[in-house]
Parts: sequence; structure tokens; C-alpha cells
Amino acid sequence: MKSTTALAIMSALLASPLYAQAADPVAEVSAQKDRTARVAQQIWDWAELGYLESRSSGLLQDELEGEGFAIKPGVAGIPTAFVAEWGTGGPVIGILAEYDALPGISQSGSAARDPLADKHAGHACGHNLFGAGSLTAAIAVKRWLEQTGTPGRIRLYGTPAEEGGSGKVYMARAGLFEDVDVALHWHADDENSAAAQTSLANRSAKFRFRGVSAHAAGAPERGRSALDGVEAMNMMVNMMREHTSMNTRIHYVITEGGSAPNVVPDFAEVFYYVRHSDADEVRALWTRLEAAAKGAALGTDTKVEWEIIHGNNPLLVNQTLARVMDAKLQSLGGIEYTAEERAWAEEISRSFGTNAEPIDSAAKVQPYETSLGYGSTDVGDVSWATPTVGVRTATWVPGTSAHSWQAVAASGNSIGHKGAQLAAKALTLTAVELFTNPGLRAAARAEFDASRGEGYEYLSLLGDRDPPLDFRK
Repeated sequence: MKSTTALAIMSALLASPLYAQAADPVAEVSAQKDRTARVAQQIWDWAELGYLESRSSGLLQDELEGEGFAIKPGVAGIPTAFVAEWGTGGPVIGILAEYDALPGISQSGSAARDPLADKHAGHACGHNLFGAGSLTAAIAVKRWLEQTGTPGRIRLYGTPAEEGGSGKVYMARAGLFEDVDVALHWHADDENSAAAQTSLANRSAKFRFRGVSAHAAGAPERGRSALDGVEAMNMMVNMMREHTSMNTRIHYVITEGGSAPNVVPDFAEVFYYVRHSDADEVRALWTRLEAAAKGAALGTDTKVEWEIIHGNNPLLVNQTLARVMDAKLQSLGGIEYTAEERAWAEEISRSFGTNAEPIDSAAKVQPYETSLGYGSTDVGDVSWATPTVGVRTATWVPGTSAHSWQAVAASGNSIGHKGAQLAAKALTLTAVELFTNPGLRAAARAEFDASRGEGYEYLSLLGDRDPPLDFRK
């Protein structure tokens, strides 16, 4: 039982104007609305690819340093990765921030298709919003800790190259999350949800075939086509699809196949992704993929080698944390459009044709559920290092697919900025709950330990390779 003195102190604290102000951390997020929009828009304008996000990473670090965070740049052997921390003692709550763009997709902020000739990348997955929203949340939590005198450390992890580079995997492999009590993250989406959704594990590699060039008409017998090797591999893998389980996803692009039909290509490259809900099944499928590559090289009298580019474990869902995040999001509600934003959204929605969703669904929060998501994320490896929870907000017009021009447009629009603000509020409220509720932290850790099981040993799908810092060059 609390003593009379302790109760008196608590009553006085709750009655003070300082605590009343600090007890509304959402107000701290709202006060940063202009910062959220400015940072999100600047990162959207730069649209830097994975491991090349020097300006985007630098901007986030500058903003955090200006708020008194201690910065550790270049962590895990990645120049654009960083860790920023504020506070002392108490629990450690981490917030993840992404900021890499996607290659090959360009779009202005227009609601009509408008690719930019001088821009060959775009934020089609909303990572500009991810970075800005997480920045806002980290600063809001820092100010709340400072104002209330609550012991604890808030940490922002600058995590580059989520799109095919697995930046967080190298950070997890380096042990950067080992002392974190809980990690928080969020993602751009076309709806608001804190559902407990897991993801697919995946691994990718570039398979490089080498043959012998020759005149395709004058001396074909002297040539050995590297492209034949690629096509033979693809044919065998496509036949393999019939004999895989339902949660398997395999996709590829030929990144190099020759330049002229009358020259037998002596080099060709194909870039493969393999996904499954079980990391061990990805490893088993990968063995078959490698066998297909070897068989293709043997049958076409070429040589093949491959480089693993990235690999992610599936998300380990923590229901304890997910239900808390859902409660916070439900209390906040969804996204309200202005008349101008609604007109813009309606034009975007018409581009979907029969796949359009009701625009008003952006104002709603989806009911809590558990499900399997068919995407992949390097947050998965973080979730096996520490209890982790995320949230998705309607930064895009309902019905928008990730990795589309419509997603690029909305990510550079006030609709996207509003979604980032909503995510920042949900992250901030959840962080405050974690700092002040040791029972919640203990329950989340207990579920985490039970889910991993006794004797758990972390295994990266990347092995011991170094970060592929030039994979987008």
C-alpha cells in the first residue's frame, strides 16, 4: 500500500500545470506538425535509394541532434545507419525509422499519372513518411520524459535499405537491439490498423551466368549464351512452382540479358526472391533454386555464380503489445480529409477502376485481428531480437497498392503527412504506456520468450556477408 506521503506527492504532481501539459503527449506530436511535413517532403524530394540515403539520414540526425539526442552514426558497418538516444536509466524503448526509396518508379505529386523524366526513383512505399513520423514520435517522447522526469531512454534507429537491402538485419546481427525492452515501428498504408500481422521470410540473390560471345549468325557454334543459362534456370524454377506449398512466393527479373540479338551474350544476370512464412522452408526452397542454377549452367555449357543480396526472417507477432497499440490507435481515430484533399483522393481513386475502395474508410480504424501478410520486411529480424510491435496508418488513398505511382503521389501529399502524424501519435502513446507500466513490459517479454522457445539461437538468412552497400548503384 502506498504511504500517505507518497500519495500526497503524486496528487500534487498530477495537479501541477507542468504535469497536465506533459500528460498529453499527443499535443507534443501535434506541435510538430510542420516539422513532420517538412522532413517527409524533403526526403520525398530526394528519393534516395538503399544504402545511398546520405542526405536523408543526415537530415534525421541533424533534427535529433538539435533536440539533444546523442548520435552514433555509421553503425553496423553501414554509413547511412545510425542510433540516436536521449535519457538515462529506466527502460529502453526503440523506434525504427526508414527512409529509402524504390528504383524504377517516378511520379510527381499529381493525382494523375505524371512520371518525372529526371527522376528515376520514388517513395512508393512511403518510407519518407516512416522516417518523418518516427522522428516526430521520438522527439515527442523525449520531451515527455524530460517534462515528467520519468526515468528511461528513447532511442531512434535510423535503418537504411529496407527495400531489398535488409539494413535492419545487419543491425540486429551486430547486437544493436539486445538491450532494448521494446521496439516500435509503423508503415505507410491505405488503411489504419494495428492488427497482429506476421510476414513472409525471404531471401534474394543475383545469379550471374557467364558464357562465350560470338557472332550469332556467322559463328554460332563458337558461342555459349549466358542468356540461355538464365532462361533455362527460369524455366526450371517456373516448373518448380507446382511443387511448393501454398505460402511460397518466387519472383524474378532479368537484370542483364545482352545488348544486340546478333551477339551471343557472354554475361547475363537474373535477380530472384524466394519467400515463405517459415524461414526453414525458405532455406529448403533455396537449395532447390541453387540446384536449378547449377543444372541450367551444366545444360547450356556456361558457368554460374550467385550473390545473396538480402534475407529477412518473418515477423514474430507479440499479441500483448499489439492489443495495446490497437487500443491507442482506436482512441485516436482515423484520417479526416479537407475538401481539397478529398477531391484529390477521388481523382486518385478513379485510377483504380473496379478496385477502388470507399474513401471514407480512411477515417476508420480497422478491427483487431491476427493474419498472415504476404510481404516481407527486415523488421522481422528485429522482432526476434526484442519484443516488437507496429501500426499502419492511411497515408495513401484507400485502395492504393504499395509500390505504385499512386503511393508515390500520396507520400508527397498532405494526406501522407497526416498519416505520418497519426502514426507518430500512436507510437508516442504506446511508448508512454511502456515507460509507465512495468507489468506490460514484463508481460510482453514473457510472451516473447515463450514464442522464441527455450534455447533459441538467432540465425540470419544473410549468413555472414557484409552489407551490399553498392547493390543499388
